Amino acid sequence: MDVQAFDAYLLAHRERLLEDFKDFLRQPSVAATGQGIAEMAALVARRLTALGAKVQIVPTEGDAPPVVWAELGEGDKELLIYNHYDVQPPEPLELWESPPFEPTIRDGRIYARGASDDKGELVTRIHAIEAWLATQGKLPFKIKWLIEGEEEIGSPHLHAWVERHKAWLSKPDGRPIDGCLWEFGGFDEKGRFTLTMGVKGICYVELRVRGVSHDLHSSNAALAPNAAWRLVWALNTIKDADERILIEGFYDHVRELTPAEEAVLRAMPFEEEEIKAKWGIQAFVTGVSGFDAVKRLFFAPTATICGLSSGWQGTGVKTVLPAVASAKLDFRLVPNLTPEIVLDLLRKHLDRHGFADVEIHFLGGYRAEICDVDSPMVIAAERAAQRVYGQQPVKVLLSPGSGPMYSLSSFIGGVPVVAAGIAHPDSRAHSPNENAILQNYYDGMRYIGALIDEFARLS
Repeated sequence: MDVQAFDAYLLAHRERLLEDFKDFLRQPSVAATGQGIAEMAALVARRLTALGAKVQIVPTEGDAPPVVWAELGEGDKELLIYNHYDVQPPEPLELWESPPFEPTIRDGRIYARGASDDKGELVTRIHAIEAWLATQGKLPFKIKWLIEGEEEIGSPHLHAWVERHKAWLSKPDGRPIDGCLWEFGGFDEKGRFTLTMGVKGICYVELRVRGVSHDLHSSNAALAPNAAWRLVWALNTIKDADERILIEGFYDHVRELTPAEEAVLRAMPFEEEEIKAKWGIQAFVTGVSGFDAVKRLFFAPTATICGLSSGWQGTGVKTVLPAVASAKLDFRLVPNLTPEIVLDLLRKHLDRHGFADVEIHFLGGYRAEICDVDSPMVIAAERAAQRVYGQQPVKVLLSPGSGPMYSLSSFIGGVPVVAAGIAHPDSRAHSPNENAILQNYYDGMRYIGALIDEFARLS
């Protein structure tokens, strides 16, 4: 790789590429409402076509956001890239210091919805490949690029899309693709570059209870069943005060760490006191600390009440006995513990404890995914980081968050995945004033160039 020519191209075209970045940010693409989705898919397709890629905008289901699929380069070696073009809703608008879809630069950062998650990552890769083609010639391998439009609402149609197009996501002879570059990544609190090799899964449910036919005067509480209490009692059977999940058989599906995985966890920096200070707490739950805290965060399942709703919650007094109550819960999952298993165990658990009347409504989920921490894909990503950032990257075993990684890894034959990007701890993804540090964006293009070079060198 002619690094000097590559860097010189990025410098010479810096302002034009930055304007291209802004064009992506100006276009709304809110999956939750559908705002601008079709226009954003078209914009992504045009930009990839300009690289010389063969591009298709492929429907998912009905009027759901389509997948933008692109292929460019040639050769037996193949790299899959996953991104998404949708963003979170910008609300609450009054908390933005500048309009969410008018990219604004302040103090070395670019502010807009999607600046970090995920348009910043997407354009970094597009611009790096443009620079490679302009300065190095053709790509040294084939790239297959999947950009979906529903990640921010749980990718409800992606897995079925992958099932229909599984042949596209394999080599011509049916072998798995050699590696996958995932959509997120960046730097930790100390400015260290990170590589993430998996994600926790998630099972999101709503529990619903109905007691009486309609809300009653609370004086009837002596005789009438209260839906809110009924729900509270049901919830109380799911987890105890020591944070242990009480669903029978739940932990039977939680596998142990391999020695290599444990080594990665033990090597991870963990600024325990800084995290507590940032969260405004004196201690983590149950007093857990050190490696036990790291293991719990990155390799233990959770059960979380995300919201409760019942009865009167307005200003002042209303003496009411609520007829209905609901709670939204998410279970963060580790490898082998799937959403399907959780749903089955939860239903059996509630029935066993006398809560057959509690309805379970499944709202979405992903399986957990973790790739081989010593895979060639990880090695290439690590070497590229050393070249560009001059430091050994921090390896993160799997993100405590979730995403559709299973569908593009184990499900299609075990493609090794690594997440590497440009985000930073104050990127404020999903929040007002989302931003990306411009220097991270510039260096991120250099990183993608180095990753292409290192991936090509792998035997």
